[in-house]
Amino acid sequence: MEEDSDSCTPIFLNQDSRVLAKKFGASIVTLEHQYYGKTSPFKSLTIGNLKYLSSKQALFDLTPFRNSYQYDLLVAEKLFAFFNTMKFTCLSEGKGYHFPPCHIVNICGFRVLIDCPLDLSALAVFSPLPTVISNLFDEKTSNDGGQCSSNSESVRQEVAESFDSKSLIQAEPWYKTVKSLQLWSVHSLDVVLISSPTGMLGLPFLTRNKDFRAKIYATEAASRLGELLMEDLVSMHMEFRQFYGPEEFGCPQWMAWEKLELLPMALKDIVLGSEGTELCGWMSIYSAADIKGCVEKVQSVKYAEEACYNGSLTIKALSSGLEIGACNWNILSPRGSISYLSGSVFASTTATSFDYKALEGSDILLYSDFTDCNDVDSEKNNFPLATGCSYSSDIGSCSETIIESWIDSSEYTREMETVSSICSCALETISDGGSVLIAIGRPGVMLQLLEDMSLSLESSNLKVPIYLVSSVAEELLAFSNIIPECLSSQRQERFYSKPGPLFTHVQLSNEKKLLVSPAIHSSKFLTSWQEPCIVFCPHWSLRLGPVVHLLQRWCQDPKSLLLMEEGYDINLAFLPFKPMSMKYGLCSFISGMKLRKVIPLLKILQPKHVLVPESLRPHISCCNPNFSVRYFSENETVIMPKLKSYADMDIAMDSDSKEKEEQYIAKLKGELLVEQGKNRLVLENKLVLSIQVKGRVDLDSLLTALQKMGMKVTSEHAQSTDGPENVSIVYISEPKEALIEITPTRTMISVADETTSSLVSEAVRSTLVGFLGRAHEVKRRFTRIF
Repeated sequence: MEEDSDSCTPIFLNQDSRVLAKKFGASIVTLEHQYYGKTSPFKSLTIGNLKYLSSKQALFDLTPFRNSYQYDLLVAEKLFAFFNTMKFTCLSEGKGYHFPPCHIVNICGFRVLIDCPLDLSALAVFSPLPTVISNLFDEKTSNDGGQCSSNSESVRQEVAESFDSKSLIQAEPWYKTVKSLQLWSVHSLDVVLISSPTGMLGLPFLTRNKDFRAKIYATEAASRLGELLMEDLVSMHMEFRQFYGPEEFGCPQWMAWEKLELLPMALKDIVLGSEGTELCGWMSIYSAADIKGCVEKVQSVKYAEEACYNGSLTIKALSSGLEIGACNWNILSPRGSISYLSGSVFASTTATSFDYKALEGSDILLYSDFTDCNDVDSEKNNFPLATGCSYSSDIGSCSETIIESWIDSSEYTREMETVSSICSCALETISDGGSVLIAIGRPGVMLQLLEDMSLSLESSNLKVPIYLVSSVAEELLAFSNIIPECLSSQRQERFYSKPGPLFTHVQLSNEKKLLVSPAIHSSKFLTSWQEPCIVFCPHWSLRLGPVVHLLQRWCQDPKSLLLMEEGYDINLAFLPFKPMSMKYGLCSFISGMKLRKVIPLLKILQPKHVLVPESLRPHISCCNPNFSVRYFSENETVIMPKLKSYADMDIAMDSDSKEKEEQYIAKLKGELLVEQGKNRLVLENKLVLSIQVKGRVDLDSLLTALQKMGMKVTSEHAQSTDGPENVSIVYISEPKEALIEITPTRTMISVADETTSSLVSEAVRSTLVGFLGRAHEVKRRFTRIF
């Protein structure tokens, strides 16, 4: 039984269900059990026939119903969306570079998923593996004893008051996906667009599902780097699997509600979310086979290369400048163009610069760079809400100057200053006899740091080893030297002017200044180990990987230094390593545009409609933009207006027809195709032209003339669709088909065959009352075309 949100009966549904249905525009479906009403499987309810009357069977019955009902909804939605509107749903606003936003867009009936990330910052709720195994068992014993001697309320109070490393979850980690994405059926997705390597980390959870059938698009660099990041994640996780043993069947013990109730509030908010609904988003780690199957489904594209999906959507990746391989997307459909603008950087030290020009003139621009939203408070002084938004209306005329000033004085300079500051801190630490541990998870930044760090050591005459420890380190370094088209213009110029490696790590490895190892326990690493040193290793969450072992080694050393990215809860991150005497530095890297650049950029791009995050409303509404603006929030669907009430169509005509300067109203016959987002009509060999002749034709005389020419004709009378006047229609079926529409003021002739066209023209000319000269002129044009 299906009910609309406004007509739900309170007998079956409580008030909360009705409120939620009305809020999200949803229908509520109530199933009738198969033993009630007309759905009973048996005619008589004997004891033997009641074997399926169980709650277990009722749950099993839900699966085929859900699949069938959802399929019907998808078909209906595709038909509706193709002729009406575009829908945009923000599934997650993300948390910056490592957890990019996730959206679903419905375009012309095709459902497009943009990015599928993992929230790896949520790993903070888990305890890293201890260096001494007995410590963990001691902690487990003490925790169990405390629970037995106290009731749950007192335990909760005790945990809340003493928030330490024992409060962390002592279990094999699970991984937090986009919770709202779990509510969508995978077989309903048609296209997946990956904007960055980190936007790919959750993709194997979808592709390993047997119902997944979507086409995945990503740049070659993003696909390869994403694959390496996933492989490294699985490799680091295997250390937990070896320690805790085989994976538990079903949900792990720490997910039990009585266990979750004992967590401190800070950890509970991460696990359950602020609304307590995010537990369903946690997943057990995928396997190496899942990664391989996922990557095999990805279609790699180059920047500005067009890829066509299903003959209807033309998809193009455009450099965003955020990271090597990161991109924005442009989607061309028969109803218009849509551009997706993710985190973008105008000038990067390693990646190709932001290609903003390719986004100009879009029908709809989806602005999804949440960096400015996170920095609203820090930029309030630099970006006034009201008086500071006076941008010139002719800003497009000086757009080149504006963009050049942004490139020359902003992102590139700031990023180089950050790298230089990191090198200075590292040199100071080395000079004091301490070691440096760098846990930065950005491939481009890491490659730049390796290069600059070696130069700084050489200029300071310090001879200390640099280690790069990762299961995919060698593959990453090798790949970085074969992708010049994905790197910054400075590196491309250096590569083409002086052929050689794009990065200097090849030379550093040959000179034994850089030592690459797959694991911290490998013989190669142990035999070459010496301190002080500089170590690059994952993972930035400080919960798994080589960084945990090295941090446990150096956390009590006041001379050593840990360098990591800001934007992470430091108190929670350092919890397993307290008391901590080690110095630490937080590095800020650019993850997108600042607020002061958003409005000028949008005015330069000049889209017709713009979707922006709700948090930017006060900054954009006061600026009087010359484009339509709509705002979106997380887990809300925004319906955009029609892009076009019609679809553009190209007509494939022969060369002779293209050379004609005359214009006619024509009825065309051919095959309608959809190619690369455009409708295309491939005509048959003959054109069917409709010629309008002014004047009145005597119907009886015309029928007589046509019959004398050996034509089989019939006629009928009808009313014109354009007005009240009557229309006489003459059908010619033999020897060739033709159609003549006669009104008191004009005559329309539609015919394809050349011989028939001449005969019909002669008959019309002979029976035309008045305008004989015009009739002869029409005949000459008519004959010349055919």
